[in-house]
Amino acid sequence: MGIKKVMVIGAGQMGAGIAQVCVQSGFEVYLHDMKEAAIDKGIQMMEKLMTRNVDKGRMTDEEKQAALSRLSRSTTLEDAKDVDLVIEAIVENMEVKTKVFRALDEIAPAHTILASNTSALPITEIAAATNRPDKVIGMHFMNPVPVMKLVEMIRGLQTSDETFETIQQMTTELAKTPVEVKDFPGFVSNRVLMPMINEAIYTVFEGVASPEDIDTVMKLGMNHPMGPLTLADFIGLDTCLYIMEVLHEGFGDSKYRPCPLLRQYVKAGWLGKKSGRGFFQYEA
Repeated sequence: MGIKKVMVIGAGQMGAGIAQVCVQSGFEVYLHDMKEAAIDKGIQMMEKLMTRNVDKGRMTDEEKQAALSRLSRSTTLEDAKDVDLVIEAIVENMEVKTKVFRALDEIAPAHTILASNTSALPITEIAAATNRPDKVIGMHFMNPVPVMKLVEMIRGLQTSDETFETIQQMTTELAKTPVEVKDFPGFVSNRVLMPMINEAIYTVFEGVASPEDIDTVMKLGMNHPMGPLTLADFIGLDTCLYIMEVLHEGFGDSKYRPCPLLRQYVKAGWLGKKSGRGFFQYEA
């Protein structure tokens, strides 16, 4: 089965980025959100990034206009009745996601594949909320989506080979690199990344070194493009805490225990760049 029409649910940074790469690759796309203002903001973000690509010679203005012409707005899930693929990119909350997937299962045609951009939650559990678990798969894009090439493709327990192969082909058409991952907590990216960030936070908590010096060690000593604490601030410390809790609960291993300092910062509202303060301070 070929993918021609896509619905992206959630017009935030991830959803808008996914919608952008889809329309740029020739797919018809519904950008869905319950709030018109969120869709406005998402489209503005897409237009800004595309204009920057035109200015840098990465695409022509004609290509930009053609891509935007393939984009439609959606504030109702009923629009899923004529799509081949839905990519969900909403809040990392199992109850909210399963509610959406349950509704989509009732609306979308029988052939439609339902994908989640979750960064840590089990695809098998999400799929169980539907009557088509063989057509449910994880598509974990990296942030920022238009720039980062990786997509983790997560097979749920019942994801069919046909579904996997269809999404693998579609991911390649998006000029991304698909990597097959089994349905384990945190998949590969966050299972490796988040404990490293958590350990960096422990080194601050224990007074081993300053946040600046810890990041310098990892940038200059390990050739990382960004230090782990700066990266944590960009991801959002609340998101980091949530993923560590998923890992801790999923594996039951104390090595995934979130650092108390991370919990304290989140309780203080120091969430990183989006709140103006995390391990570093940012202008509003």
